[in-house]
Amino acid sequence: MQFFIATVKRAGFGLVLLVAVLALNFVLMHIAPGDVADTIAQDAGGLDAEVMEQIRIDYGLDLPLWQQMAKYFWGVAQLDLGYSFYYNEPVTKLILEKLPATLLLVISAQVLSIFLGVMLGVMAARKPTGMTSHFVTVLSLVGYAAPVFWTGIMLIILFAVMVPIFPIGSMVDVSVEREGIAYAMDVLRHLVLPAVTLGSIFLALYSRLSRASMLDVLGSDYVRTAQAKGLSEFQVVYKHALRNALLPVVTTVGLVMSGIVSGAVLVETVFSWPGLGTLAVQSIIARDTPTILGILFFSSLVVVVANLLTDMVYRIIDPRIKTSGGSNL
Repeated sequence: MQFFIATVKRAGFGLVLLVAVLALNFVLMHIAPGDVADTIAQDAGGLDAEVMEQIRIDYGLDLPLWQQMAKYFWGVAQLDLGYSFYYNEPVTKLILEKLPATLLLVISAQVLSIFLGVMLGVMAARKPTGMTSHFVTVLSLVGYAAPVFWTGIMLIILFAVMVPIFPIGSMVDVSVEREGIAYAMDVLRHLVLPAVTLGSIFLALYSRLSRASMLDVLGSDYVRTAQAKGLSEFQVVYKHALRNALLPVVTTVGLVMSGIVSGAVLVETVFSWPGLGTLAVQSIIARDTPTILGILFFSSLVVVVANLLTDMVYRIIDPRIKTSGGSNL
């Protein structure tokens, strides 16, 4: 019961934060010079004042800002994110069409970076002065220093140009039928380089964090007690120590979600991946305000939900954390 109450409280805080972010995005977009009517006029090569005024009325731009915001919030509450004048489609439909590709990329990158990062961190902690530990240190430095778009370009040069192992561009070859195992394998081949690129910086983060956390846990009293009982190294490391060592990693997963979502924009642009990142770039160039606001709202929603899920997982992993009002999370 306490777990449920704590989760509801966190969800309430997340909803308040989401509304605040939505309001801030709306205000910033609408106080910028120009509006939808100006953009449509430029694309049309110029329109007279009467047509411009009618466009502003159609898009509700003739209303005071607070009324526009209230109308937009009411639409969002009904899952109506507006209408894209550039794509001539509802924004909700556009986002739902691009969402699967972005989710596939983001989830693949996160799973890859978490799994490999934790494994490398544990291996490095078991032998702090060994080659694996030095490799993790170098990997962390390179991962933090290298911009994600640079990493993507280097991988394209190495594994798509010099050694053409993986394809680049889009999500699937146009010659492949969009069904069956052949389609799934082709998507997987296109996914490898973008997922590795996006996961590279987080792989460095998780490996370094896992190493530091595992070193701290391995020096604790209960681990020494387990070793004194004659338990095998595998049981001590993976059954007793790893669970507590994962706590900082789990916390970081939620905190870096904003980074991985923003990183997806760059990765999708480099690899022409047909997801929300590519849609965002095209919408910014076209100054498609409704679509930009829709993507910003969805990105904020992903970050809030990810932090909520992280908090739930954190409490499951470590039951010692209070779920009452005295929780420090």
